[in-house]
Amino acid sequence: MIWARNSKLFAKLGAATLMVGALAIGGNAQDAYQGKFTLPFETHWGSTTLPAGDYSFTLPSNSAPYTLYIQGKGVGAIVVADAADTRVASGHSQLNLVDIAGVQTVQTFEAPSLGRIFSYAIPAQKHMGRKEAHQKMMPQSVPASQTSENKTSIEVHIAGR
Repeated sequence: MIWARNSKLFAKLGAATLMVGALAIGGNAQDAYQGKFTLPFETHWGSTTLPAGDYSFTLPSNSAPYTLYIQGKGVGAIVVADAADTRVASGHSQLNLVDIAGVQTVQTFEAPSLGRIFSYAIPAQKHMGRKEAHQKMMPQSVPASQTSENKTSIEVHIAGR
């Protein structure tokens, strides 16, 4: 009799545990934001350096910490935003890069459908001497959305759009 009661209790606990586990897995299956982008040149992003190429990314949650999981051919990276602002400067998703001493560095990631701009750490710009102050030529693969000689925007294609 005690065995029968205990087996029913274990069966109910097991079913409840399976349901909670299924809900937890199902809740994580949908990422908050995901998409693709192409880097036409080597790019620094936080403490990570990504070679030129095609990448996909996922942002599992629209709450802090804002962690991007980036995957490219033979390259994987995890990048955490330093801050997220609720203002959005453009109507489309894009990476905004700045040229720091000849190195392209991601400064912000605009995600208008989330209503956020994610900011990333960039090294301090050193004062350029006269020889370095000339206008730099950008590769032909840089999109026309380039805003100045030291800032570039790269379009991000959001999954499902």
